[in-house]
Amino acid sequence: MASKQELQVQQKREVEKKQESTTPTRSFLPVTDIFETDQSLTVVLEIPGVTRDNIDVGIENDLLKIEGRIDHSTYEELRPVYTEYNIGHYVRSFQISSKIDQTAISAELKDGVLTLTLPKAEKAKPRRIEVK
Repeated sequence: MASKQELQVQQKREVEKKQESTTPTRSFLPVTDIFETDQSLTVVLEIPGVTRDNIDVGIENDLLKIEGRIDHSTYEELRPVYTEYNIGHYVRSFQISSKIDQTAISAELKDGVLTLTLPKAEKAKPRRIEVK
């Protein structure tokens, strides 16, 4: 019999800053799920309030870095009655192995959810070896 699991609310975690910033804003770790198939890895990040123009996704020295910036002017006139999360930018990075085809990574943003598809390199994909 399958056990019932209760959905747990994740608290927003602020990024532990290792570098100095030139702007006095907070950055948060986006809630992230990673799924794997034989063909690829799929990374799904929740970044509410970030628009397509305010996202930077890049790879340098096998480090995949995602930065999403919030337009704070959108929130200036609002007077919160009740809030469950703070407003701030999002930053997350992942070390990418050589098993990922870095030239074929794609990204899509829809409804505050960024989906990255990291295709596996041909040498990392499972294959059947014919026996003669």
